[in-house]
Amino acid sequence: MRREPHASGTGRMFLDGHDENEAFVSEVCWHYYVNAMTQAEVAAALGVTRLRVNQAIQRAKSLGIVKVRIESPFLARLDLQQQLEARLGVKKALVAPAHRAAYDYHVPVGAALANHLLDCVGVRPWRTIGVSWGKTLSSAIERLPRQRQPGLEIVSMIGGGAIGAPIHPFGIAAGFAERFDTSYSVLAAPIYLAEGIDREAFLSQSILETHLRKCRGLDAAILVVGDISQRSYLISTALPREVSIEDLTAAGAVGDLLGRFLDRDGAEIALPLNARTIGVDLETLASIPEKILAAAGRHKVDIIRAVARRRLIDTLVTDDVTAELLLVD
Repeated sequence: MRREPHASGTGRMFLDGHDENEAFVSEVCWHYYVNAMTQAEVAAALGVTRLRVNQAIQRAKSLGIVKVRIESPFLARLDLQQQLEARLGVKKALVAPAHRAAYDYHVPVGAALANHLLDCVGVRPWRTIGVSWGKTLSSAIERLPRQRQPGLEIVSMIGGGAIGAPIHPFGIAAGFAERFDTSYSVLAAPIYLAEGIDREAFLSQSILETHLRKCRGLDAAILVVGDISQRSYLISTALPREVSIEDLTAAGAVGDLLGRFLDRDGAEIALPLNARTIGVDLETLASIPEKILAAAGRHKVDIIRAVARRRLIDTLVTDDVTAELLLVD
């Protein structure tokens, strides 16, 4: 198999009759195909020779185990995974190897989320999947192979941000639906209502009532979180002008989930902005059977912990850099 330029051509690892060297082969393939590292970079990262990296790639090819995506029980970094599950109180944690020398917290987590969704959609009786928005989900969409899931519907859980933004909640819902060759529905409303608008009256419109009723019956939710800085896509593109980062920080916010800003304990902060948010509220989110959070990066550690304390994560998809930080007291 030749190497694809976007690392979206990945490999699938079938481990029948594997030995302990399979762990090394699978990690080499992840870095080479998903993180788009050169063989020399992989060798340096793993502390081995370039020859050994090349041999591992050739072994994977000769055995026919590099096909569509890399999937191996070794890739989960089981020690980190089990520690995260115990520390955060989540049912499942998936940990992807990151490219530490050129760290990108969207690519490996997006690839791992894509792998996880393929596994879930094939075996779980999901009919509706709610989606948030952000660069990590856009990265996952890029790495999802097309497959037909006609009984599935993708449902946007949050209102739209700035229409001119390159990544938009409507586009995320449409992107997942295109990959699964299925239908989708969007929440035709802004993320935040303007000051002075009656929220209850606004939501009483039939088109919004119908959509939010659909959200209350979701089988699964795919979530991201943002911190309190310009690195947050929501803050940089959709935060109302009358609200500043300083306002959010002074109120105790460490980040947002579905546009709602939380403190370190996972409680919504005491600012009117949260009451102006249009989308799935956190009480409704808590009732969704499967909540998958895809998030990584040093700047997201506090908000990941906050969401975990609120018991709003069933499965956490992250990378090894973030996993190590989450385990630090």
